[in-house]
Amino acid sequence: MLEINLLRTDPEKVRENIRKKFQDQKLPMVDEVIRFDREYRDAIQQADTLRNRRRTMSKEIGGLLGKGMKEEAEKVKAQVAAMAEELTALEAKEEELKAEIRKRMLVIPNIIDDSVPIGRDDSENVEVQRYGEPVVPAWEIPYHVDIMERLQGIDLDAARSTSGNGFYYLMGDVARLHSAILSYARDFMIDRGFTYVIPPFMIHGNVVTGVMSFAEMENMMYKIEGEDLYLIGTSEHSMIGKFIDTILEEDSLPRTLTSYSPCFRKEVGAHGIEERGVYRIHQFEKQEMIVVCKPEDSPLWFDRLWQNTVDFFRTLDIPVRTLECCSGDLADLKVKSLDVEAWSPRQQKYFEVGSCSNLGDAQARRLQIRVRGADGKKYFAHTLNNTCVAPPRMLIAFLENNLREDGTVAIPEALRMYMGGKDHIG
Repeated sequence: MLEINLLRTDPEKVRENIRKKFQDQKLPMVDEVIRFDREYRDAIQQADTLRNRRRTMSKEIGGLLGKGMKEEAEKVKAQVAAMAEELTALEAKEEELKAEIRKRMLVIPNIIDDSVPIGRDDSENVEVQRYGEPVVPAWEIPYHVDIMERLQGIDLDAARSTSGNGFYYLMGDVARLHSAILSYARDFMIDRGFTYVIPPFMIHGNVVTGVMSFAEMENMMYKIEGEDLYLIGTSEHSMIGKFIDTILEEDSLPRTLTSYSPCFRKEVGAHGIEERGVYRIHQFEKQEMIVVCKPEDSPLWFDRLWQNTVDFFRTLDIPVRTLECCSGDLADLKVKSLDVEAWSPRQQKYFEVGSCSNLGDAQARRLQIRVRGADGKKYFAHTLNNTCVAPPRMLIAFLENNLREDGTVAIPEALRMYMGGKDHIG
């Protein structure tokens, strides 16, 4: 959510940002916010003037009664009563205008960083760098579910019977591999100085609207019927929510946290749920990283976060590349975002396995996460998040890149201690 002063002083900057994101339908909102804000401030001024007059006239009543001027005092009382009704109407108008302003401010996109490439959608994202040599083996790489089934490691039919499409049973060595990857990711991030956290897996509605846009919320979140609780779509939601309505001392920053959680997503939209596969599903697990820091430090932390994911995949010998997300591919709260993609030997192309985002002060402003500086002044923190690893999607890249010609799957050195010393499965 933008600072209202930006719309008051430089509305054209906000309009130009909307155009860069190809959301011209939102342009009228800028003028609407400016108009409502003007009316809101006028209503506040009128109410303040009325309160001052009422206080003065209330004092007059006592003086008139003291002089025995009962009739005059009654007239002033009637005027004060009328003012009270007018004041109530003005206060109601203030609340109504405040709500109209906030409704639009929650939809107007955050100002993107100057370095963000301009483009309409993810087809115009820009490759930044590649790490590792993508290899296509001489033998055929089967579909990832076929690999798992040959290892007796997945049962989609049973899951479809119990829960429907978008769910799975992982079993045996594949299930163990899934857990091993998460355990390794946990220790990898702890070794990088992050504090390990297991957060709540459900959050209140005010936290949901604080951490994400309405469009994301509608397409992602599962609501608990009859309660103000939502299942998290990523632990970023509850991790950032951890700091709601707090004032952090500047010398306590940055807060660097890494969290494990299951994630639950509707996956409503163009992509939908896979009939047979674990790439896009309703339930998965993830090791996340989040940072709360001073505004001037967020560009540095952005680069550190995505590099952590690249380094993690490189320790498992999985080739990856990084893509700078263009303006049209950025969610409304994001200032800058970068995707990490892993190599798929079967498809002979890269696919997304993680996303790193700098949200500036957007989440902090919505959730009132403030920092007290050395001078005692308060300002909004910056928040960032990034995926370290999210199996079972990551399992696709792992299995394809480590599959041997005989159908066994090699276990890299980094994972063997989590797999009971095994150097392969199959």
